[in-house]
Amino acid sequence: MKRKIINIDEELCDGCGLCIPSCHEGAIQLVDTPAGKKARLVKEIYCDGLGDCLGACPTGALTIEEREAEAYSEAAVRERLGRNERVEPLPTGCPGSRVMQFDGVGTAAGAAAEADIPSELRQWPIQLHLLPTLAPFFQEADLVFLADCCAAAVPALHRDLLRGRAIAMACPKLDDTSTYVQKISDIIRLNQPKSLTVAYMQVPCCTAMVYLVQQARDLAGSRLPITAIQYSLQGQKLFERVEEMAGK
Repeated sequence: MKRKIINIDEELCDGCGLCIPSCHEGAIQLVDTPAGKKARLVKEIYCDGLGDCLGACPTGALTIEEREAEAYSEAAVRERLGRNERVEPLPTGCPGSRVMQFDGVGTAAGAAAEADIPSELRQWPIQLHLLPTLAPFFQEADLVFLADCCAAAVPALHRDLLRGRAIAMACPKLDDTSTYVQKISDIIRLNQPKSLTVAYMQVPCCTAMVYLVQQARDLAGSRLPITAIQYSLQGQKLFERVEEMAGK
């Protein structure tokens, strides 16, 4: 059938990944190519052709075209995004919006923690939109860019991520991120931080946190590696990797 569907120009695509959280059907993924990471359409049946992802692309690599393509399948999208007896997808099908309940998780740990846990927060504000680029606590700091949901999901957040560090919190899905790359770049360029860390959740929309900071780091001309830490929805660290600057 002939219908509207996404088209990705790989020559314009810089692999930032910002389109991924904007696609509620999970139709786009990053793949490794000889030219670096590129966004690709996973399957035609996953793309509904509405174009929610267009505004997220900073290079104009995404367009909507009308051509012969397989019909969009909501059933296939639901199967791709996954469901089980403890996870019920919402009508949007977005993995980051699934309703879940973790029965009994953390109960024993909570009961054992009788003493107050001291806060390791060293600053205010903490939301990226509110933070001034020349805040004194950014100067030569160990800087953490923290996805909002980590604050509620990660029990050891203060001990493992906040202690001795400056932070900036953001949500790559719900925030207006149009100015984030430039602002993060200015923070890095003007304050010369000692290290960069990104903490994010395992849902697809959260991956964009890493790409935002990567783009900003490169724009700032910094050669600092980025430590990317991914957490599960129940707060366990899934992995930690170091993202070096391309060509370093």
